[in-house]
Amino acid sequence: MEVWIIGVLLMGYAIGCLHGSVIAQKISGVDLKVTGVKNAGASNATIVLGKKMGALVAAIDIGKGAVAILLVRYFAHQAGWPEDTVTLLLFIVGAAVVIGHNFPFHMHFNGGKGTATIIGVLLTLDWRLGLAGFLLFVIVALTTDFLVVGVLMLYITLIAKALWTEGYWPLIIAALLFGMAIWKHLENFSRMKAGTEKRISAIFKKNAKKD
Repeated sequence: MEVWIIGVLLMGYAIGCLHGSVIAQKISGVDLKVTGVKNAGASNATIVLGKKMGALVAAIDIGKGAVAILLVRYFAHQAGWPEDTVTLLLFIVGAAVVIGHNFPFHMHFNGGKGTATIIGVLLTLDWRLGLAGFLLFVIVALTTDFLVVGVLMLYITLIAKALWTEGYWPLIIAALLFGMAIWKHLENFSRMKAGTEKRISAIFKKNAKKD
């Protein structure tokens, strides 16, 4: 089991390091780490490069979260692991792929914030709960006009999934990811307090003119 856990962690991290922002940089020539809010994620790609490029980055980052879950689910079932063990491995690889996105070695361990990737993880862990979490994310983000508030709903959804799962490790993993998400978004909360955080409505107005 230990070998499986190590393998799943390494695979998940490696997949997480495959960044949509790198593709966006190759296409546009713009380094998202030094422009906009200086974040290698879909939201900054949307702010700096427009909705189309933001959608491309989001699709890649959502996709890698989904691929990581699908691969581990397939190989774990092929190996004949019991369902509770498979679920634990899925939570582990889900955490690893988000960590890989947030702390990729090729970006000096300073990547994105994991929002698109956790969406892919959630949708593939349980598509019904994942869809509910995504809708909650959209509704809360649009209602508050701040993306970061909606992001927290995704991690709360993951915690809800963990609460319905046997064993305590999935809950610990989900809680740690929630804590990491808050830590990664501290600058957003600081900007909200200062009144300088970009609102969703302002971003779309800006990009409507750009596109």
